[in-house]
Amino acid sequence: MSASGGTKAIVAALGANLAIAASKFVAFAFSGSSSMLAEGVHSLADSGNQFLLLLGGKKAQREATPQHPFGYGRERYIYAFLVSIVLFSVGGMFAVYEGYEKIKHPHEIEHWYWPVGVLVFAIIAEGFSFRTAIRESNPLRGNLSWKEFVRRAKAPELPVVLLEDFGALVGLVLALGGVGLALLTGDGVWDGIGTLCIGILLIVIALVLAVETKSLLLGEAAGIEAVHKIEAAIVDGHTVTGIIHMRTLHLGPEELLIAAKIAVQHDDTAAEVASAINAAESRIREAVPIARVIYLEPDIYSETEAAKGADREATPGGPAQQPTPGH
Repeated sequence: MSASGGTKAIVAALGANLAIAASKFVAFAFSGSSSMLAEGVHSLADSGNQFLLLLGGKKAQREATPQHPFGYGRERYIYAFLVSIVLFSVGGMFAVYEGYEKIKHPHEIEHWYWPVGVLVFAIIAEGFSFRTAIRESNPLRGNLSWKEFVRRAKAPELPVVLLEDFGALVGLVLALGGVGLALLTGDGVWDGIGTLCIGILLIVIALVLAVETKSLLLGEAAGIEAVHKIEAAIVDGHTVTGIIHMRTLHLGPEELLIAAKIAVQHDDTAAEVASAINAAESRIREAVPIARVIYLEPDIYSETEAAKGADREATPGGPAQQPTPGH
């Protein structure tokens, strides 16, 4: 993922959310609408989330240390996971509580033009932020559907911003519907129902984010396309005749670890094998630039062992495992 593209989308979302949060709290102060309060807290939580994403990106750039020899690339995953927690607790649970209280103790909305005007402004601002996130995501998404992009993306920032902005737009429509029905019927219960729906929506989005970022935290293999490029780069057909088995792991969105046991000729000299490994590493880095850590172990190919399949316990083992679609 382009780090600059992700940062641009985060900054656009941050600016929009800060302006929207301020306007929503003003509207709540004048109208007493619980939807406005819930939406204000939602925008404030989103603003905090964007700060977390920016902080995670900054911390991930630290150099590797003896205690963390593979660097800090996964900081971006950790902070993205924190975003899901904030969205669930601060945004979702607060809105559910506020909606429940408003349904139990409804009151009429005052100065209706404040919430309606702010919601229209917020929809325009969030639409701008969502448009920026879509524009920055499209070059990376390629032919993937939006669902596949969110599931397969190794960099968490753009999927997080996309889901947040989408949830914000749907939440604003729900808030506008709740306020509108409360004004038309004169029954403040509708405002509470709109608030409750916003809370449920935020909780669902937070759970989706938690599931996706948890998978990244656990460690995901390279995508299928990247694996095919790596396999093609390793084998030269002369000294390196095949791949016995291979493992890949994302150390961060733009850092990939590759460990493979490769088949060489039984009569090759140590110098020839060493030269072939160095050449293979160069080809891998040219084909997949994010390949930062590469370990290639030479071995003699055994048909008997290969017949066992991709067994990590087998020596020398079988064919390379293929990553499953999605994660």
